[in-house]
Amino acid sequence: MVNRRDFIKSTAAAVIFTGCGLAEAAPARAEKMPSRLPVLVKGKRIKTIDMHGHCYIPEAMALLGEEAKEIFPPVKGIEQHYIVLEERLSGMDAQGIDMEVLSINPFWYKKDRDVAEQLIRVQNEKLAEVCASRPDRLAAFATLALQYPDLAVQQLEQAVKKYGLKGAAIGGSVAGESFSDAKYHPVWAKAEELGVVLFIHPQSTPELAKRFKGNGWMSNVIGNPLDTTIALQHLIYEGTLDKFPGLKILSAHGGGYLGSYAARMDHSCFVSPKNCNPDIVLKKKPSEYLKQLYFDALVFTPEALRHLVATVGASQVVIGTDHPIPWEQHPVDHIMATKSLSDKEKIAILRGNAAKLLGII
Repeated sequence: MVNRRDFIKSTAAAVIFTGCGLAEAAPARAEKMPSRLPVLVKGKRIKTIDMHGHCYIPEAMALLGEEAKEIFPPVKGIEQHYIVLEERLSGMDAQGIDMEVLSINPFWYKKDRDVAEQLIRVQNEKLAEVCASRPDRLAAFATLALQYPDLAVQQLEQAVKKYGLKGAAIGGSVAGESFSDAKYHPVWAKAEELGVVLFIHPQSTPELAKRFKGNGWMSNVIGNPLDTTIALQHLIYEGTLDKFPGLKILSAHGGGYLGSYAARMDHSCFVSPKNCNPDIVLKKKPSEYLKQLYFDALVFTPEALRHLVATVGASQVVIGTDHPIPWEQHPVDHIMATKSLSDKEKIAILRGNAAKLLGII
């Protein structure tokens, strides 16, 4: 297999960014795109799928006026948050990614209904538009106004049936409210009915903002994985996953901390029955639900990926880069360097699991 780092060194500087717009600029400059080196496992060509890439929609951000400036994350590449299509593809090529699934981190959960409805409509239309320009390279998760569950149900159905989007990206909560609450059940029921993915991407844990102050961007480094962990544990403990066993839930950043300490959940109600609801009787041990959830491989080291796979199974893990945010710049190398994985498991993580989730096999 060709080492991705060698490939990156040998190519011109690939632009890494996010945003969806300006797709019309691509054809005139397509000939400047670097050729992709194939990912091979034992001589077999594997077309890789990244389930965790981000974008913003210029037309949607324009609706927010000056407020839009507060939404962009404080990360490298901020000036490149809107798409020039061939540059997005060049960035993917440099990472060894054949297809990327775009998503937008929710920033609209506190908006009133009219604003949220308009914002979501623009975003989903433009996501569909940019994906339609290169369906071999791009797919997307819709955006939903989850704070209005009835509206979110309509938006999800339209996104899938009208626009061909592959599911929806949601936060770790709805402005701090757990979406294991029964009022959100119609959304999960619709996702289960449609057979599409709900991609949970965290938004830190703002309740701990004071504790996160100081050096090291702890609101992200600690807050994001914690947000995902809390979200998943609510879905498990409240019995949501029993009510909707066919729900396809994918979580970012390896699912937060849950995969590293899941067994502790199995003891909680034995140790402290007063803190458990006797009316909620789960169908299996809490830790066993991890084997019906999906996780991206954005855990940085081969040992961390080995442990995640040992906990949840190789069939539950997919590539996640966080592109354009440069958390994982060598996603294929990361998987190939995990020596505990068999060739079959590597192929599953590089493509097979994602293809099944997206229904593109």
